[in-house]
Amino acid sequence: MEPADEIMEPGLWKKGDWIAKVVRNDDGDGWAVEMTRVGATEPSLVGPWTMGRDKVNPKPLDAGAFATLVKGASEVMRRHEAAARERLHRSLSFSTDQGQRLRVELDIAEDDDDPHAVLTVIDEASGEPLRAGRVAPSFKLTAVTAQRFLRTGE
Repeated sequence: MEPADEIMEPGLWKKGDWIAKVVRNDDGDGWAVEMTRVGATEPSLVGPWTMGRDKVNPKPLDAGAFATLVKGASEVMRRHEAAARERLHRSLSFSTDQGQRLRVELDIAEDDDDPHAVLTVIDEASGEPLRAGRVAPSFKLTAVTAQRFLRTGE
């Protein structure tokens, strides 16, 4: 972002990938600050904002406050992305009765028109995939179901 694109006003800062905007609380009592990533339609973080000395108007944004808000909003985004990855990717490792170590990975596709997941069975010793294929996104990932998938593809 060019310095000319930056905004540093008392109630609105735009710098880098973030926009901080001081707004009235929904209940009309006090102030809040919204942190929105540039290009996003919804704020990533909304939190209370301090009143100014006159106890009526909000305290103006400044460089230190903006940096703290960016750090907090970035952490919220990082946690949200980690939770999404965890929800869409599962893995399981186990040993077969023959002593072979297998790792099974289930990756759920976020697709409303074609809901599915991809299941991959990997030999941990060689790192080679033994079988991969589409399964239902509700596939129950256990050692038993993974071994059945390895044998039958279902």
